[in-house]
Amino acid sequence: MAKTRVAVVFGGQSTEHAVSCVSAASVLAHLDPERYEAVPVGITPAGRWVLGPSDPEVLRISGRTLPSVPPGTALTLPAAGRGLIALEPGREGEVLSSVDVVFPVLHGAFGEDGTVQGLLEMVGLPYVGPGVLASAAAMDKGFTKKVLAAESLPIGRYVDLPRGRADLTDAERGHLGLPVFVKPSRAGSSSGITKVTDWADVPAAIAHARTVDPKVLIEAAVAGREIECGVLEFPDGRVEASQPGEITLADDVDWYDFEAKYLNPGDLDIPAKLDDAVADSLRATAVAAFHALDCQGLARVDFFVGEDGELTINEVNTMPGFTPSSAFPKMWEVTGVDYRSLVTTLIETALARGVGLR
Repeated sequence: MAKTRVAVVFGGQSTEHAVSCVSAASVLAHLDPERYEAVPVGITPAGRWVLGPSDPEVLRISGRTLPSVPPGTALTLPAAGRGLIALEPGREGEVLSSVDVVFPVLHGAFGEDGTVQGLLEMVGLPYVGPGVLASAAAMDKGFTKKVLAAESLPIGRYVDLPRGRADLTDAERGHLGLPVFVKPSRAGSSSGITKVTDWADVPAAIAHARTVDPKVLIEAAVAGREIECGVLEFPDGRVEASQPGEITLADDVDWYDFEAKYLNPGDLDIPAKLDDAVADSLRATAVAAFHALDCQGLARVDFFVGEDGELTINEVNTMPGFTPSSAFPKMWEVTGVDYRSLVTTLIETALARGVGLR
């Protein structure tokens, strides 16, 4: 039986380019070779699509050196059909490969935000993960909170700062209290985030966030343990939550920034040590958030859990990290779905769903 050809797309134009490369290396390494043939496709920081490397090891972090999409044959997708078309001089229009399904291991803007999902819908290629609407809404942290609040799901205090405003009003400061976290609205991996403990530092933090995204979100700090939960859709339509995992930071780390996530990762305790009732509530809330945003395929829902078990949803990630230190595959492995089975489930769910309105 012919193998399913899977285009694993990675890199991209966001600040999470390197993280995407590392995630893709793990996905490529765990594809079942008996069922799938991998077609690596990189997107350079300038937005050029190229055939990726055959050896996924070149996409891993080496010491403290972050990877990037290496040079390759330039390509594009056809207006219709399932091929990859060469753009190189002298090879224009040559069909390089057929593709059955796409695994867009893209994090951040121009990849996880509905843009690539819309492109794949237009050319009729099935793909792993949520569709256009869910991807766009979950990428924008302010809209995520609006949707979750509309469904009466627990969120923290926040201010969605419009473009052009460089500071908070006195009323907004009173609403939030200190400390606050100033974030780009549409970014991940802690890019552009500043923890602020003095109101005088807010304008600089906003300016820093806007080096990543003109839209800025300011959140009140939430006291509690950082707990994550994976949500997975199966080919038969079932949606289930993983065992939750707790992030434990090193004593000298103040908050979960890029360094703590990828270069000097802390411990991940799976399953998190929670009362059964709290764990059950957290898993049910994760699935509810998944449905509230109309997600498909997968998501990772991040929580704060207070001393009394009170839940606060922090973020919903529609293409969570797949790196060796990432929580999503680790939580599912403890839940009983190993990395290879996880990748297989995601691909088969994408194929079962297809494309188009649904």
